[in-house]
Amino acid sequence: MNFGGPNPLKQLLSTAKAALENDDGKEFADLMSLNHPFSLRNWNLNNINLDPPFDQMMLEHFQCSDAVIANDFATAFNHQCNVIQIFARMFKTQKEDNWGLPMMNIMIKDMFSLAVKADIVAVANGEMVGSKIDACADMLMTVFRVCASDSRTSIEYTKRWGLMPIINLLFKCYFKTNKLHLCKPLIIAIETNAANKDIKDLFSIADRVTYNYFVGMKHMFENEFKGADKCLSFSFENCLKSCTSNKRKILICLIPVKMTLGFMPKVSILKKYNLCEFEDVVEAVKTGNIKLLNEAIEKNAAFFTRAGIYLILEKLKVITLRNLFKKIYLITGSFQIDVARFKTALNWLGLEDVDSDETECILANMINDGYIKGYISEQHKKIVVSKVNAFPKLNTFL
Repeated sequence: MNFGGPNPLKQLLSTAKAALENDDGKEFADLMSLNHPFSLRNWNLNNINLDPPFDQMMLEHFQCSDAVIANDFATAFNHQCNVIQIFARMFKTQKEDNWGLPMMNIMIKDMFSLAVKADIVAVANGEMVGSKIDACADMLMTVFRVCASDSRTSIEYTKRWGLMPIINLLFKCYFKTNKLHLCKPLIIAIETNAANKDIKDLFSIADRVTYNYFVGMKHMFENEFKGADKCLSFSFENCLKSCTSNKRKILICLIPVKMTLGFMPKVSILKKYNLCEFEDVVEAVKTGNIKLLNEAIEKNAAFFTRAGIYLILEKLKVITLRNLFKKIYLITGSFQIDVARFKTALNWLGLEDVDSDETECILANMINDGYIKGYISEQHKKIVVSKVNAFPKLNTFL
């Protein structure tokens, strides 16, 4: 729709009125988007000829747009919150109807975007970090409750179709403010609620990719690597091939998760997605070269820290040592190996301060955690490994 005629505001409101009369949520949603060509213009708002509460919603939207034009993102965010509040009250009264979902999806995305921009400005001015993001999460919970409570309406008309888009934005808020514990009730709402489980796999693939990415991240931070692998793999495999930056973002988390479970990425994958930071890490873990691993992590510490995976990579050290000890076991060809052999290998790889007692302690911890099957003979200073599956596959016990 072109709003460049002699009276563009009149045309816009006429289009909005027609959309509301026809319950055309998609058309009205387009008009309420800050990305719409008409939005970022200064309008003379003498009369908005729409039925309540849409007249007030449109007024708040225009005031939000004016604030964006002035680069006053905090004020713009506040007006957008008012839009969401008005919408939520209206949406709640519409029983067995969900035509407003397209409106909600666009408006909450704009709200989150404004919150991020407002907080960036606030941080630059030395103000509180994350204040608008927190407020955004509170407002998202308002519409979440409206959608979650609509549990008896038929699948076609239920507001529950709005749950995953809302949850994905809440995930973004909680990850930004480091409040991951608040994600658990949201996951329960999708995974264990009987009504919502029926539609879990029917949401758009884009929403499911985003949802699984954040759930996978949460699993990763909680050391639940199998769950992380399942979710992150789903996101990577179903993310559009054209979205290379998103696939790369997923891989940054998926690679260390896979490695923790014993699966090493191919060099071709690392090169394809420009993840050269992992090349030495992979080589070190595969060959049991603990010195190379330490150097690789230290060299790319800034990158790994920004990605939030530094501590996960630290966990690869035990797997690297395990691979080193496995090589020694295969070379000796014996089920009884002197602890001194392992100490010599560690010293040769640059861990010169490691003595026999510390080597024995490392081996004991690996046995206790399931990385090696066997026991240590204190009397003979030997490790005695199992004759069956002495080094079990990592994904069988992690």
